[in-house]
Amino acid sequence: MKILVTGGTGFIGSHTCVELLDAGFEVVIIDNLYNSKADVVDKIESITGKKVSFYKSDCCDEDALDKIFNEHQIAAVIHFAGYKAVGESVAKPIMYYQNNLMSTLALCKVMAKHNCKRLVFSSSATVYGNPASVPIHEDFPLGPTTNPYGTTKLMIENILRDILISDDHWSIALLRYFNPIGAHKSGLIGESPNDIPNNLMPYIVKVANKELPYLHVFGNDYDTPDGTGVRDYIHVVDLAKGHVNAVEKVLNSTGIDAYNLGTGNGYSVLDVVKTFARVNNIEVPYQIDPRRPGDIAQCYASTDKAYKILDWKAEKGLEEMCKDSWHFLQMTKK
Repeated sequence: MKILVTGGTGFIGSHTCVELLDAGFEVVIIDNLYNSKADVVDKIESITGKKVSFYKSDCCDEDALDKIFNEHQIAAVIHFAGYKAVGESVAKPIMYYQNNLMSTLALCKVMAKHNCKRLVFSSSATVYGNPASVPIHEDFPLGPTTNPYGTTKLMIENILRDILISDDHWSIALLRYFNPIGAHKSGLIGESPNDIPNNLMPYIVKVANKELPYLHVFGNDYDTPDGTGVRDYIHVVDLAKGHVNAVEKVLNSTGIDAYNLGTGNGYSVLDVVKTFARVNNIEVPYQIDPRRPGDIAQCYASTDKAYKILDWKAEKGLEEMCKDSWHFLQMTKK
């Protein structure tokens, strides 16, 4: 059974491809390599011992998508492809709206044409905006979002709901991620952005490796135990396994539903920095900077629904996330 993975050479996409292959699915990837590298395909194949069909194309290109569906019998799609940096989305909103919305519309149009109506969408906890309380449950009010990235995710969720209203043969899972970090235990794949990282863990890794002088910690005056932002950090392998369960769900049902994928625990930025330094026995210099536009004080998940309906829960802790992130960098040096 073939699963199309858009953005499949990215951080979360690549780990999900590994878990899909290990679960017995065949994988077809489309990725324009905007924020990833082509050799990730080789690494996915090396980890799993299985071949992947790879198309270097853009998800906004309907002809490219049509070609894939003509050449493969696609059973379901996992849609990762999209820009994802909160700060960049505040600076470049037009780019985010155009890419994230148009790629999804093109994909759904081609899926409908080929009567493939099974979709797992890579959404985000940012759709909840600044929540009134934590932990965050799936039935909490959505929005107002605090940045254009989050707005694109919420708009896409609404688009997908409208698609289902128009055609109840669709089956859609909206996976609202919290903060994925870590790397595959092999050290072959991990988070490796093409430019200066926007996310916390790859930034910590570059500072620990002395590629950057220090970590910028944006704000220490939030209403949190140490003043820094609190997030629900989840190991990327746990997150990837959640996608396999979600694929199995959409293959065997119709309708649309949302699921939080997180650990249910909140860790501050400094919790992560200090844990990384301790478990890897390395210094991580940092400086406190003003708050970053679009950020919120704390955000962590209620994960009961994913456990009850998808039979999924996160199993790896913060120490393992930090060890695996550093191991990935060590492996890239070899």
